[in-house]
Amino acid sequence: MIVRDRPTPVPRSGSLRKLLVGALELLSYPHHPDRYLELADPLLVTSANYARITDVDRSATDSLTFTVRPARSCRPLPGQYVTVAVRVDGVRHTRCYSPTLVDTETQRHPDLRFTIGRHPDGTVSRHLHDHARVGDVVELGPVAGEFVVPSPRPRRLLFVAAGSGLTPVLSMLTGLVAEGYDGSAVLLYYTRTPGHVPRRAELDVLADRPNIEIVHAHTRSGGGLLHGRFDRSHLAAVAPWYADTPTFVCGPAEMVTSIREVYAERGAEAMVNTEEFVLVPSVASTDDAGGEISFAESGIVAENTGSTLLAQAEAAGLTPEHGCRMGICHSCTAVRLSGCTRDVRTGDVDSEPGRRIQICVNAPVGDVAVEL
Repeated sequence: MIVRDRPTPVPRSGSLRKLLVGALELLSYPHHPDRYLELADPLLVTSANYARITDVDRSATDSLTFTVRPARSCRPLPGQYVTVAVRVDGVRHTRCYSPTLVDTETQRHPDLRFTIGRHPDGTVSRHLHDHARVGDVVELGPVAGEFVVPSPRPRRLLFVAAGSGLTPVLSMLTGLVAEGYDGSAVLLYYTRTPGHVPRRAELDVLADRPNIEIVHAHTRSGGGLLHGRFDRSHLAAVAPWYADTPTFVCGPAEMVTSIREVYAERGAEAMVNTEEFVLVPSVASTDDAGGEISFAESGIVAENTGSTLLAQAEAAGLTPEHGCRMGICHSCTAVRLSGCTRDVRTGDVDSEPGRRIQICVNAPVGDVAVEL
């Protein structure tokens, strides 16, 4: 009988990573290995997906474009968004941004490119605009969102965007090109001036394609095909067939509302798909005011002003963890021990004790106790 030596199996990269993490857990006990890995390089941690900024572009007025390289795969469908977390003055803040994928031949995972507008009252947007540098690290959350082009692909598509609302639309257009889409698409894009147009080179490349038309509309200057804010005449000029075409809209609430009204007049509301992230007002209703809020863990009792629980907790000197302040990221959940709260987005009330609620979008109605 002939006995042949069998080669020693080589662990796959995933198995090797698990072995290393297991060894680190033994060495780092009682702490999690991530506590030490983050000190060496945040991209090594296993409990979160960190990404390093590899490029920063501030060439467009009031707009920032930055590219990140994730430690682990993050591949949203074109038009979807991911949460991006940064620390500002020691407090973790989370916002939702729609990226475009930047495939690189040398990387296992695609880079992600984000474009955000600078908002005067935006904590995260102002921080990134002022301080983002190559080499900085942000934390990426899960992929979410249903603002995507349906399958099978319609033969004709219309996109309308304004400002940083370009990002999910640009992601869809580049995704369509990558898959060889041979239908026709029109983008109507609003900015204040030509200098406010971000990622102009990418838009110009798309405009060179025979089946894609990019129409620039400037609200405060000439230089575009159209001038002024959205108007029904703009649709008539660039897409007179709009009522029969799936339309994807991302921009300010006023623009979205106006577009919906125009389509409704033609009985075509179902053709409009929208994406908008709107901060929830901190004051819910004066009807919710009255009674007291008990912050059980802190031992603080405050008069109920009618604002959201997050706003009232901050007014009482507490610093609960939170992120987006719009009910998306779920980082601000806390247990409602007793009492009734109202969801300020929908008006729904709930009083089941022991339920975890999002304090950024729930306001107390009368006496409420919450585990904060």
